[in-house]
Amino acid sequence: MSSHHTGRCLCGKVTYDTGSDPLWVTVCYCRFCQRATGSDRMIEPIFELASFSLSGAEAKLYSLPSDGSGKNINVHFCRNCGTKLALTFERWPDRIGIFIGTLDDPMSMTATVENTKHIFVSEARSGTIVLPGFKIFDRHAAESDGTPIEPTIYSAPYIAGS
Repeated sequence: MSSHHTGRCLCGKVTYDTGSDPLWVTVCYCRFCQRATGSDRMIEPIFELASFSLSGAEAKLYSLPSDGSGKNINVHFCRNCGTKLALTFERWPDRIGIFIGTLDDPMSMTATVENTKHIFVSEARSGTIVLPGFKIFDRHAAESDGTPIEPTIYSAPYIAGS
């Protein structure tokens, strides 16, 4: 992987540079992420906010409280074409997550057993398959105070709703 990645919205008016490789990749199945992506999950590489930069047109911000933590989630999107680019979090003010599909090269980041966690699998669509070896959490991966929660790791595929 390179030391940084670039991306943009549909119209190209808002661009970004991650400034680094991701700290980790989160695959989230919560209802917020389902609605935000229009899909059954969000694949969200997480970066240090200090190294990340948005450029071009100013992104618009939409904030709402998380059903999981009650803390605000801030959605950064293009005011021209509406593309959602990134999320920042009241709960983690030094982090930013990107919508992986906005990368110029989405294949530049791979979700591996070593760098990825699957969260809110309790809200995953029935039949969703998570491959063996991945860290799985029913909801968040940390308590509200930041204490890590021990993941479940299966040796066979995990199938939601079974």
